[in-house]
Amino acid sequence: MTGIAAGNGRASNGLYRGVASQSELLIVKLGSSISDSFPRTTQLMQGIDYCVKRSLALNRPMAINISFGTNYGSHTGNSLLETYMSDIANRGRINICVGTGNEGTAAKHTSGVLSMTPGASRELVELAVGEYEFTFNLQIWKNFYDQFDISITSPGGTRVGPIPERLGTQQFRIGPTEIYLFYGKPVPFNSQQEIYLEFIPVNDYVESGIWTIELVPRSIVVGNYDMWLPSGGVLNPQTAFLRPTEVTTLTIPSTAVRVISVGAYDGSNDSLAYFSGRGFPRGGFPIKPDLVAPGVNINSCSPGGGYTVRSGTSMATPFVTGSCALMMQWGIVDGHDLFMYGEKMRAYLIAGARELPFEPVYPNPTFGYGALCLRNTFMLTQ
Repeated sequence: MTGIAAGNGRASNGLYRGVASQSELLIVKLGSSISDSFPRTTQLMQGIDYCVKRSLALNRPMAINISFGTNYGSHTGNSLLETYMSDIANRGRINICVGTGNEGTAAKHTSGVLSMTPGASRELVELAVGEYEFTFNLQIWKNFYDQFDISITSPGGTRVGPIPERLGTQQFRIGPTEIYLFYGKPVPFNSQQEIYLEFIPVNDYVESGIWTIELVPRSIVVGNYDMWLPSGGVLNPQTAFLRPTEVTTLTIPSTAVRVISVGAYDGSNDSLAYFSGRGFPRGGFPIKPDLVAPGVNINSCSPGGGYTVRSGTSMATPFVTGSCALMMQWGIVDGHDLFMYGEKMRAYLIAGARELPFEPVYPNPTFGYGALCLRNTFMLTQ
């Protein structure tokens, strides 16, 4: 990722240079060990705060690259982390670029709409759990003013429910699996309600097979709900929703309102990168991703030396981060536009984005406003 954004190409005699190859780098490590390798929300906020303070101390503009994310959260852009990042993104001379994750076709998200109309009395969500699954969690996010009952049926046919909607934690056993269920409540910065389920084996593994979650409406105002399983390689590949929803598969914090959210496409033929996390956020606003960049078979620096080819939105994001650095060099450092940051930078990148032939309508959940085209963006400044 660093090589894509700012590699100097020294190991290839200048052939494989990064986008902003003369940029200086500030690297922040999050997590201190293998068991603590994925950053907590507070660690990420501390890392961003450190970068901002260094930018101020050095009196230099900074483009921040964040190439990871999580499924944990409401995906509305209103969590404490997302709100913090949106605030920082509008501070002076800072741009934050975040990848949308690789959950597009991972079958870790599903959604639906409950209704009180006759003939639509319930919804069944089927979840396949692969063999040898130690433990996993499932999040249901809904509107606090919508009320519905939940029943759970195990692969062995044991059924529990309707489970009473009672704020706080409940615990019960279904066959060889313990279920911890938590009903959350709205918080000052997020009006959504979380229902959190933790599947824990009594002995070695969670019971494998098809689990069924039944949702029966009691009092519905809007009725939309979303469910997420953990992102990344945490789960067995066979653990997935049988009827997944590919939209709203953006990982957090790419859902933050004012960051530049970057998806991936295949630059060799201008086609979709199947894995790229897709919009829109829960609730439909704001439109995310903002744009896409090449993220398939990207050749860049390899840990330990040389070069390697990798794919993912983690590879697409530094193309945009490096582009921000070049725009800030031209605008802020060279004095052509001292306000080339925040919403202004995002507006220029979106305005210069190139529409791809595979999608007739823009913006859309797959490509956002189009593909990164720095040449078009620079032309808009003339």
